Amino acid sequence: MQDQRKAELILGLRNQGIRDMKVLEAMERVPRDLFVAEPFQNRAWADTALPIACGQTISQPYVVAAMTQALDLNDRCKVLEIGTGSGYQTAVLAQLCRRVYTIERYRSLLREAEARFAALKLTNVTSMVGDGSKGWPMQAPFDRIIVTAAAPELPQALIAQLAVGGVMVAPVDVAQGDQEIKRITRSDSGVRVESLMRVRFVPLVEGLPRDA
Repeated sequence: MQDQRKAELILGLRNQGIRDMKVLEAMERVPRDLFVAEPFQNRAWADTALPIACGQTISQPYVVAAMTQALDLNDRCKVLEIGTGSGYQTAVLAQLCRRVYTIERYRSLLREAEARFAALKLTNVTSMVGDGSKGWPMQAPFDRIIVTAAAPELPQALIAQLAVGGVMVAPVDVAQGDQEIKRITRSDSGVRVESLMRVRFVPLVEGLPRDA
């Protein structure tokens, strides 16, 4: 039954416009049920966002696939991810690039994600607890940056950590209650911003929670 649900999900992603075969293969390889809480296991392969601890969510598979496809990854890319969450998006990225640096503000979420990375034998993921809005200056520049929480405006601190020729994909508030995925490409002459799709993400919050 699980294999059937997985096949249906991948077919659904293709029908929604995910054409990058490497992305589809990565989505198929990563066991989403490993990242979903026990009460929601029967919906692990459904194309829907699901709640996780600390008031966060595991993103809808289509959104994960669309954002990953928009990054245009290759096996030489050094990627920064803002918002580890369950680690699902991280695990998909790890299939497609040289190394992922991922930041999570909740220590408990990161510990659980790190255990999943170990179970999957992902050796190209480096993680830390931190304020994602500040990025990871010590490891910059990055070839790709992905943000999995909605910024109130284009995150300039993260754009500054993007290599020339690099791409960032991030949800940004565009109006009261509305968010759009923006694709930011950096060149010698500046940055180019494209709008990709409307979404609904938790907000990108500065600082760390007290229990972090």
